[in-house]
Amino acid sequence: MGNLFAGPHLWILLIVILLLFGAAKLPALAKSMGQSARIFKGEIRAMKDEDTPADAPVAGAAPSVAAEQAPPVIPPVGTGTTPETKP
Repeated sequence: MGNLFAGPHLWILLIVILLLFGAAKLPALAKSMGQSARIFKGEIRAMKDEDTPADAPVAGAAPSVAAEQAPPVIPPVGTGTTPETKP
């Protein structure tokens, strides 16, 4: 069958596209295709971000306040001491 996108086949294909869409509409067509590709890439990236677990730490993110504070130490019942907390 041969290569359809080589030599005269490519020129004939380009001429047919030019006749169908017209020279004035080709830049607008290319722009809309570029915008569609950009939106598609953004949606794929958003889907990948949704698939990552929410508990996974993000690189460069500051640790949360709850993770920095240690829970208070509770002594056994009947020792008579008060619980110690870290400031």
